[in-house]
Amino acid sequence: MIAAAFRAACAAELDAPKPGNVHRFAGGHGMVVEDFLASAAAAAGPLCAPGARLGARIFGAVDATRTAVGQNTNLGIILLAAPLAMAAEGQGGTLRARLSRVLAGADRADAQAAFRAIALAAPAGLGAATHDVRAPARVRLATAMAAAAGRDRIAWNWTHGFADVFEIGLPALAAPAGPWPALAAYLRFLAAFPDSHVMRKHGADAATALQTQARPWAARLADPAALLPALLAWDTELKEKNINPGTSADLTVATLFARHLLDLEGAS
Repeated sequence: MIAAAFRAACAAELDAPKPGNVHRFAGGHGMVVEDFLASAAAAAGPLCAPGARLGARIFGAVDATRTAVGQNTNLGIILLAAPLAMAAEGQGGTLRARLSRVLAGADRADAQAAFRAIALAAPAGLGAATHDVRAPARVRLATAMAAAAGRDRIAWNWTHGFADVFEIGLPALAAPAGPWPALAAYLRFLAAFPDSHVMRKHGADAATALQTQARPWAARLADPAALLPALLAWDTELKEKNINPGTSADLTVATLFARHLLDLEGAS
């Protein structure tokens, strides 16, 4: 059920017309929806392997994705989803509390496996020069993530208990958003902070400008279907500039996955 929830989250995120990112209405950045569906199918097994260590889940999912599609489509998704999948297997307390224990318990062996995964998917590493993912891990995984948190929003969420997922994403899913609740979460993330993937690739000014652009959109979602032509026009504009808010898309998948896991717990 956890693996099925992960695949469902990935599919729902692709259904939404997320400006600048790949979705069912338009590919982009050399990728199409089918690449992401194949990646989700390949990653789900190792990511959700019962009883597996966190680092093994991360490396197994990245390795399986590479084998399936030959490129990095989902490193950020995996780094966010693996702790959630592990927390979903746990006992006692809320999903968020169990997640905090998973993150705190990640040791140096988990860091080594995660470093191997990051090097395989994206040799530039975590976005901070403090820890070289191509070298043996010398610290716990949480320590490495903390070193990258100032430049990478996924790492920031590791050090803040996935606050964006639980405090921005999940409330956005609960608000009326027509056929694409994932779009509401995505736009809320874009409006809340500069997307770190855009920042690394295009600089702080471009990321801040995108955040400013997103704010009016996030407030106009009462009838998102009526906004579709304008959303797709903005989508084209961003893709022509090679701007891909990948971090916001990764957080959207993690939010959808968390929602599915919470629903499973409520049904059990």
